[in-house]
Amino acid sequence: MLSFHLINQNIVRLLCFGLLFSWSCGSEQRKVVTKSSELDSLYTLIQEGRNTELSVEERKKRLSEVFSEISSLENDSTKTKVFSQLSLAYLKLNDSLNFRKTNSKTRNMAGKIGDSTSLAEAHWDLAEFYKTIAVEDSAYFHYLTAHKIYTDIGKINESATMLNNMAIAQSDVKDYTGSEISTINAIELLKPLQNYRQLFNSYNNLGSVTTELNDYDRAIDYFNTALEYQEKIAGKHDLELITLNNIGYVYLTKGEYDKALPYFEKVLSENGLRERMPKFYARTLNNHAYSKMKSGNTEKVRSEFLEALKIRDSLNDITGLSLSHHDLAEYHLSQSDTTVAISHAKNALRYAEFVDNNERILRTLKLLSRLDPENSFSYNRRYIVLNDSLQEEERQTRNKFARIRFETDEYIAENQMLESEKQLWAGIAIAIFLLGASAVVIFNQRSKNQKLRFQQEQQAANQEIFNLMLAQKQKEEEGRKSEQKRISEELHDGVLGSMMGARMVLAGLNKKNGSEAEAQRQKALDALQGAEKEVREISHALSHTAYQKINNFILSLQDLLKSVEQRANINCRLVYNKEWEWDSLNGEIKINVYRMIQETLQNCVKHAQCNNVTVTFATRHSDLQVTIADDGKGFRKTHKKKGIGMRNIASRIEKLNGNWRVDSTIGKGTTVSLYIPIPKIEHPESSSVRRSPPIQES
Repeated sequence: MLSFHLINQNIVRLLCFGLLFSWSCGSEQRKVVTKSSELDSLYTLIQEGRNTELSVEERKKRLSEVFSEISSLENDSTKTKVFSQLSLAYLKLNDSLNFRKTNSKTRNMAGKIGDSTSLAEAHWDLAEFYKTIAVEDSAYFHYLTAHKIYTDIGKINESATMLNNMAIAQSDVKDYTGSEISTINAIELLKPLQNYRQLFNSYNNLGSVTTELNDYDRAIDYFNTALEYQEKIAGKHDLELITLNNIGYVYLTKGEYDKALPYFEKVLSENGLRERMPKFYARTLNNHAYSKMKSGNTEKVRSEFLEALKIRDSLNDITGLSLSHHDLAEYHLSQSDTTVAISHAKNALRYAEFVDNNERILRTLKLLSRLDPENSFSYNRRYIVLNDSLQEEERQTRNKFARIRFETDEYIAENQMLESEKQLWAGIAIAIFLLGASAVVIFNQRSKNQKLRFQQEQQAANQEIFNLMLAQKQKEEEGRKSEQKRISEELHDGVLGSMMGARMVLAGLNKKNGSEAEAQRQKALDALQGAEKEVREISHALSHTAYQKINNFILSLQDLLKSVEQRANINCRLVYNKEWEWDSLNGEIKINVYRMIQETLQNCVKHAQCNNVTVTFATRHSDLQVTIADDGKGFRKTHKKKGIGMRNIASRIEKLNGNWRVDSTIGKGTTVSLYIPIPKIEHPESSSVRRSPPIQES
């Protein structure tokens, strides 16, 4: 009975436990469903808040409901993501007050819970906000911060996008060099990802930046590369039209108006462009009219300018109106209609001042100083004051950008150091400190060893030419000692013996007279004369050796050419000025010239299919001129990407502050010319005699 009673008790307990468990699971499930439904409702409200078909008041009302309901969410991670989406919706709505509030909450919460993705997105949104209100330094800071976070969490595509945004911000404050560097860094990240849209944006920005740097050929290359990526982008190809207009603008800026016109005409021939993209159509039409005017073709120029002006006026495009009036002023000036020109120029200045377009203000002030001589002094004075203030402001902004990069890196490094300390203490707590410390020591040592090996290999490569020269110098010294020993033996065994014999004969004939004594004296004199002749021959040999120049640098180059001859069966010839002190060249020049010749000869062996190569050294004024010419098959020069050999030569010639050129004709060979500035060196022979030194071939 007792056992039966215990069994019944256990059964009752199991039944109660089962009922309790099923009730709790059902409760939790209902709770999850409720929360999921609530979250979907919030996201739906956010989507409605971003719906441009609704009125602004309706959109604000939807977003306000989301803001009031967020506090009911218990999960901080979910709450952070909702705040992130809400912040972006307020940004799209141009509600700056609520955007700043929600963006600040997003950043604070994401930082507390370690949600790096939401934190990076919040910084991205804040950067976009500052960009819309033209606070470029703050926009750059938050783009940079987002870039660092995306890089740390391995989101390469977003990291590269931030670099592109940073580049545009730098370009806006005329930090064109910094913009170019940021864009190139973005391209390096984007190419493996095949993100054609961002690559298109990158090359387009590079084209715009290099145009501002007056590097027009490179700008055209970048725009053409952008077109190649544009062809890989699905959908509408309006991007092609934009790039074609950009290429035309480069030629316009370059002053090659006849080359610019076909690009603008191709854009304007696009069906439906005026209705689809009226602002862009007006800009292209204005560019087309300006190019025609500058090329001397005034047909329909005024009507095209006026049509562009009309479109811009209908769109309230203030910046475009300023440009149109400026160009119309130039047109009427070319037609000697000064009164109308002044009127248009003043309108251009008024519109430019309205939108604070300082660049347009400067151009218009310069034009007005030409059109209105009576007020020229006033316009010039305003131009100088504004230009000076803008240059100072741009310089300060560029410095601020550099300071932002430094402070951001310093802040990240500080955070990394704190994180390392936390990890170290955690390791101590779980008794893995010794293992971790050992791993760190081994890693650091391996890194140092790799770095040391790299430095040693680099140093060995850079010193190779000096080792060759030292070897030649040692050979020269050995030859000199051998020659000294030979001359010593000649003097001792030959001249000294002859003179000693003659002295003894003459000593024995001091007290003798007669024909026999006279004949012996004559023999002694002949022996002395022979010794004199021998001394003279030795002296001449010594003199020839003393004046003979031995250039270790030239000997090294000769050895290089001989090795190429033996390896590739190519006839190599070295032409140089025998009297010039080639060893007096700076060591860095000798190393880099040797390397560039070596690289060019390798190209001759690999690609040229030549029979003869001539290396020529010459000096002209304060320049060293080196040419390497072959009689190979030649090649057609293009703007395609250069190989690593060509890039190495370009890098080395840049280090020497020189320049270089490649001339090639199909079937007639290739000539590489190097021009390197060298300090003027006064040689003994050049100070005494004004003549052209002989040329030595080897």
